[in-house]
Amino acid sequence: METGAVFGGLQASPTHVFSSSRSPSTLLPSIFTDKTHFYLHSLKLQKQFHVASCSNGGGNLNPVPVASPASNVTWELADIDWDNLGFVCTPTDYMYIMKCLQSENFSKGQLQRYGNIEMSPSAGILNYGQGVFEGLKAFRKQDGCILLFRPEENALRLRMGAEHICMPSPTVEQFVEAVKVTVLANRRWVPPPGKGSLYIRPLLLGSGDVLGVAPAPEYTFLIYVTPVGNYFKVCCLSSLHAYFNKA
Repeated sequence: METGAVFGGLQASPTHVFSSSRSPSTLLPSIFTDKTHFYLHSLKLQKQFHVASCSNGGGNLNPVPVASPASNVTWELADIDWDNLGFVCTPTDYMYIMKCLQSENFSKGQLQRYGNIEMSPSAGILNYGQGVFEGLKAFRKQDGCILLFRPEENALRLRMGAEHICMPSPTVEQFVEAVKVTVLANRRWVPPPGKGSLYIRPLLLGSGDVLGVAPAPEYTFLIYVTPVGNYFKVCCLSSLHAYFNKA
């Protein structure tokens, strides 16, 4: 997984230490209508928790089941060449956006059709790099379930990065819910088993106008997704294995 943060000239107060639970969670899918916008607070998500641990040095390394197929819903895969996916951005159906002011907390997010966003030339992210990002993936199992791997860890890392550069950030729960909602809304773009994964890119941006070196007055939390192929092909892995065996 990955993260990134850049911002010149600002340093927050001492870093807050966060703790997390690594228990797997299950999210049953909701029926998504073809509306351009709908709000997260009105979406009734059902959560279930169960244990599927795998001991390896004390940590649970199993992927997290986040979506199970509904027997009364038919989902068709997107019509693309799943056998030749690369690591490029393919436009999908929805992206997730949530905003807040510098002195407030994130509270209400929404899905909207994937597309370009408007931003002022004096936005904090453009002028001073006040922004952080994360990267994680969703995988489809043979039975149709969609899996994530410890998304709460990405949420914690984003929060710590945001605090370093004076940014408000979504709570861990808000982050994980937003990821799940975005994946489910774009579930037809999750590649078939063995064909790749749905790459998830959460962004936290200083989107408000700011001319001097200071925190932006407004922030945008955005998630978009795109199907990607396996980063390492079988032939590449075989070559690496042979190389290290020789070494």
